[in-house]
Amino acid sequence: MNTSQKVLFILESNKDTYTSGEEMARQCGISRNAVWKAIKDLRERGYSIDAVSNKGYKLTGNTDIISAEGIMAELPEALRDAEILVYDSLESTSDKAKELAVKGAVHGTSVVAVTQTGGRGRKDHSFFSPEGGIYLSIILKPEMLSETDSKAVTAFVGGAVIDAINELTGIKPYIDGINDLYVDGKKICGILLESGNEFDSNTLQWIVAGIGINFDSDISRFPEDVKERAAGLFGPGKAAITKNTLIAGIIRNIISST
Repeated sequence: MNTSQKVLFILESNKDTYTSGEEMARQCGISRNAVWKAIKDLRERGYSIDAVSNKGYKLTGNTDIISAEGIMAELPEALRDAEILVYDSLESTSDKAKELAVKGAVHGTSVVAVTQTGGRGRKDHSFFSPEGGIYLSIILKPEMLSETDSKAVTAFVGGAVIDAINELTGIKPYIDGINDLYVDGKKICGILLESGNEFDSNTLQWIVAGIGINFDSDISRFPEDVKERAAGLFGPGKAAITKNTLIAGIIRNIISST
């Protein structure tokens, strides 16, 4: 982590309390001036950080920016060595995850994007992926799963997402069809599984679970053929939790259960 990332992790891990610049400097092994520069950098990147003399710094409640540090801060201590990669935009988080899987990425490696330019669902259907959504792909290794049948893994991932949403928001989506989650008859999430096999032995090498959630998306801006059957988990700007919190909940449920 660079200095700004270290400071952000401390802020995300202590949302309800102020942390002094001196304490941040001690934890990061840097000067107070370096802490101040990191705070300035984070503010320029859009983070709302309150500063109070003799108390320190604290993220304000209206900051909802997806970051690896923010996700990590919401994970249990035992899972904080998970590999989490966050991008402002990708064509597809699953394509990136597959690229990493081929290169040997470990079980639980997670790829997140703020937006996707080429998100897709089953049978190459497009998945509209604007800001306001959660776009997450997780690499799963077969040896870490109790079952590798496609329907069983899809149900497992879908259940992990449902449980995370229910635990954190009180909303309980339901599965309709093979891989879609709904609330009150409207689709709020799509799940797509893709896999890679060794050619010679036809042995399953990895599975990528792609998860797309309409978090607090502005559904009125969705394509006409989509918005009639889609809904957001929350209205725009009305989320009761942060995206980082829900992403961490999903990663926790999936990794802890494998």
